[in-house]
Amino acid sequence: MQKMGLAPIYQKPNTSKPHPEHKIYPYLLRGMDIREPNQVWCADICYIPMRRGFLYLVAIMDWASRKVLSWRLSNTLETDFCVAALEEAIAKYGKPGIFNTDQGSQFTSFDFTQALKDAGIRISMDGKGQWTDNVMIERLWRSLKYECVYLNAFETGSEAKEGISKWFEFYNRQRPHSSLDDRTPYEAYWNLPRAGYPALQAA
Repeated sequence: MQKMGLAPIYQKPNTSKPHPEHKIYPYLLRGMDIREPNQVWCADICYIPMRRGFLYLVAIMDWASRKVLSWRLSNTLETDFCVAALEEAIAKYGKPGIFNTDQGSQFTSFDFTQALKDAGIRISMDGKGQWTDNVMIERLWRSLKYECVYLNAFETGSEAKEGISKWFEFYNRQRPHSSLDDRTPYEAYWNLPRAGYPALQAA
């Protein structure tokens, strides 16, 4: 459809709509050398197409290691599922120095920013329309959709949750990255030596 210049007529979900009354924080990562786990975390929301309708997925990732620390599915864009993912990541992994997001209303909301402030985490936000400021997690979405979501056409939320959970487990523990010295995100986050996994394809 893209090559032919065609587009569907249904409305595409907008996951990054800003709120005019929410405070926008400056982007803190420009020129920063990000090498250590928990130095910077990032988060983003994408939509997961289903056979009927779609769901929203938020994921929290450690920038240096690419490890997905937590995630949540929701059928609405209310802020609570983002806060729940943040609280789970902090409970499991401690806290980062900086947390980076786009300017979507879920991330600029009082509940989300206050949770970051309460934990003593510095807040960073992408420039308006600058998706490259959060490029690590944008690459994650591309891989997830092409290797998992588009191949399965989930019928129900429970099917989507199970399929995405398996793919994230594969991504974190079995998929090596050349930028991580061919280690997996799990190995890079915990500073483990490369285990020598063969290059696997997502089921």
